Amino acid sequence: MHVVLSTYDSRGGVEPLIGLAVRLQGHGVRVTVCAPADDPQRFAAAGVALLPVGDPVTAPKRGTIKERAAALIAEQFAKLPAADLILATGILPAVLGARSVAELRGIPYVYAAFQPNSLPSPHHAPITRPGVTPAGTDNRTLWKQDADAANDLFRDVLNAERAGHGLPPVAEVRDYGFTELPWLATDSLLGPWPEPSELEVIQTGTWILPDEGPLADEVENFLDDGEPPVYVGFGSMPMGEAGRAAVEAVRAQGHRVILSRGWAGRGDESGLAGLGDESGLAGLGDEARRGGLGADDCLVIGEASHPALFRRVAAVVHHGGSGTTHTAARAGAPQVIVPHSGDQPYWASRVTALGIGASGDSLETALKTALSPETAATAAAVSAAMFADGAAAAAEMLIEEYRQ
Repeated sequence: MHVVLSTYDSRGGVEPLIGLAVRLQGHGVRVTVCAPADDPQRFAAAGVALLPVGDPVTAPKRGTIKERAAALIAEQFAKLPAADLILATGILPAVLGARSVAELRGIPYVYAAFQPNSLPSPHHAPITRPGVTPAGTDNRTLWKQDADAANDLFRDVLNAERAGHGLPPVAEVRDYGFTELPWLATDSLLGPWPEPSELEVIQTGTWILPDEGPLADEVENFLDDGEPPVYVGFGSMPMGEAGRAAVEAVRAQGHRVILSRGWAGRGDESGLAGLGDESGLAGLGDEARRGGLGADDCLVIGEASHPALFRRVAAVVHHGGSGTTHTAARAGAPQVIVPHSGDQPYWASRVTALGIGASGDSLETALKTALSPETAATAAAVSAAMFADGAAAAAEMLIEEYRQ
């Protein structure tokens, strides 16, 4: 059995596919991940085959939204290899191309989302698409506007490419990409699918890449040299002044800091800008060591195993991506979320509702909440109640349903 996992997304949307690929390969399934090649070493370290599709996410964007969408759709047709199944995630143009390839080849197709508010529901509003100003507050109306916006942006370029392969036109492109039975790769406690619902969803649990590697000596030494510090990192989001403000807020609470550079030195432009829900993939570079951020109470780090690190910190301050939110919750670490865009406000609301952290305009107030004994106890209880391994469950479901 050969499974193609296709996406175009930043690292937070790529790593879950690596986690699923590892679990599938453990069952003897051949897997190819088709994704942007921003971080090929992550695939190599996990023993997963990467087929680069699309420009690197961190490369400067070129052309209009429709031109970039057309190129990405065309690449799905040109590059996705022969397989027994295609599972797609990520921004809509890549998803539309992947499903069209599956249709052309007559093979099964599965769509998976990494946050509930990517899928239509009367219980929440959609993530706003580029160039769209929502009108009104009724969620059903907003989802209809979202479908119309997807058609305006991508229907013409999708159908032009499909016509070249002898495929009929698609009328409602968003629903075509999502299918009538999408998968939701989130934990049912942290990111539940709201019921009652007009859309049937298969919830698998979150797909986490197993990453229990040892921490660097400097990190171990810093952790052992005092009380648990607070981790600050905004992943693929721009650090800017938010990093400095977070460090100073942590210091004001009397805690040391481990500050992650994120995607340091990888450019300020994102190929996702205007195509999806993420943008500004810039990390914090070595300049963080200047201006007081590299003092004895603040360690600036690069790559580190989040599962291993988060179990040993007092709290995690981050941007609110699905992967980081789930990893911190599984580690039992209280969280402070500083949301930027996309699904991040949703995860901030969930962390607050569960009592495992806080978000809001005041970092100082949010940190006080997160660092309280009550929040630590709740975070530990939620961690114990979370589903253990969604990637393993999803792999077993795919094999049971589709292996011939």
